[in-house]
Amino acid sequence: MQDAVDLILEQWARERPDLDCSPMGIIGRITQLQREVHLAQRATFARHGLDAPSFDVLAALRRAGEPYQLTPTALMRTALVTSGAITQRLDRLEERGLITRTRSEADGRAVVVTLTSAGREALDAALPDHLETERGLLHGLTAAELEQLAGLLRRFLVTLGRLPQRP
Repeated sequence: MQDAVDLILEQWARERPDLDCSPMGIIGRITQLQREVHLAQRATFARHGLDAPSFDVLAALRRAGEPYQLTPTALMRTALVTSGAITQRLDRLEERGLITRTRSEADGRAVVVTLTSAGREALDAALPDHLETERGLLHGLTAAELEQLAGLLRRFLVTLGRLPQRP
């Protein structure tokens, strides 16, 4: 079984036999997978009036458990985005009544983001559809292959976090 990346690798092997282009096979496929996953998720979230960033925030709050609260900093770490990006996400969600922002009772300077009942309902309605979309994306792999893939991706991500940073 061949894919479009195999053709690219064959072309590079012909044109630049002096180079090992094998990393392109992995990174190219990851890039294609990212695009496919993004498109599938975007369609799923749109059916629920959400987008991926909104879903991420709502899901982080829901996973936090009762009372479904986190600080903007904790949300920023979970979503791996800048403070400006999280502020924009929170503004949109608050406008829609899916979250509230209040001052912390423990520290009046801190803000606490809380999932509203409408936000919880929106997330709980979207989550099964989201999981079904992900299942559909993975349907061509066996259980053993899925386990192997998950392990390899985990190892890859952990390894990337340990790479020395280039100046």
